[in-house]
Amino acid sequence: MPFRREFQKIAAMPNLPRLAIAFLALVLPVSAAWAQRLDCQPCNDHYGQVKIGTSVQRVIQLTNVGTKSLRIRAKAITGKSFTFGNFPLPVNIGVGQSIKMPIIFAPTVTGKNTGIITLTSNAQNSPFAIDVYGVGVIGGTAHLTITPSSLDFGGVTVGSRADLTLTLSATGARVTISAAQSDSSEFTLPDLTLPLTVAVGRNVLVTVRFTPSISGTASGTLTLTSNADNSPSTVSMTGVGVAAGSHSADLTWDASKDIVIGYNVYRGGKQGGPYTQINGILDALTSYTDSTVKSGATYYYVATAVNAELQESAPSNEVKVVIPTP
Repeated sequence: MPFRREFQKIAAMPNLPRLAIAFLALVLPVSAAWAQRLDCQPCNDHYGQVKIGTSVQRVIQLTNVGTKSLRIRAKAITGKSFTFGNFPLPVNIGVGQSIKMPIIFAPTVTGKNTGIITLTSNAQNSPFAIDVYGVGVIGGTAHLTITPSSLDFGGVTVGSRADLTLTLSATGARVTISAAQSDSSEFTLPDLTLPLTVAVGRNVLVTVRFTPSISGTASGTLTLTSNADNSPSTVSMTGVGVAAGSHSADLTWDASKDIVIGYNVYRGGKQGGPYTQINGILDALTSYTDSTVKSGATYYYVATAVNAELQESAPSNEVKVVIPTP
């Protein structure tokens, strides 16, 4: 039949190998186009809130996820609040390797600040864009710092008084103290006038007075109310009322030449120790009154200094105190 002969002729034509070769020739350039490809981490970076007049630097990691070395030859950034850190070009990134690109955010206006980083390279996905944004704010959050955080007046004769000093400082923004209250009538703030403003970078000294009305241990809490983020702020206070005519050992020592936050006092019953710490909390002063002595006893005292890392110095020289017998 004619139809059958024609079908056999077409089946014998050697066209399929040439079509397959042509198809492979088209596929190869597409595969080569993916040899270099740039990726980032993070690819949408948020700097959070940053005070106008200050800056924050963050790092974006760039990685070559392709199969051939990648070369970044140009960079650009939009948004006046964003600039490049140390990132010289051109730069090559090997297969599977990464480099760090620092970006600095220095807000010029309040509210949301946006920027776009554009990198030009030989990668398939060039130009490569990364979004960055942050929020510019005026001033900062007010925070009140009180030093020391507790006061120990030691022994004070009933009917007399003793003064210690607190140092107030502010960070972030100025702090305004609107109220100050002691829960014990034996602890007072004799010279404080409210409201009290503490400027950033300035220290304000506040006097706290202990006037024991009876013998024995007294304690109280001072509470300061302000616009600070840690309001209300508290200071614990303690002291010992000593009956008139009873004995005590008054100790003083030279201040440490190093920067310290306070001192510990130790007492022993014989020369060279062993010693036992007798101050309940760190003593911010260079003096201490031991009101727990007994008539006719002999004591040996040493003091140590403590720095901000709570490291304690070696003991001072030993002092011998003989308590008289009434």
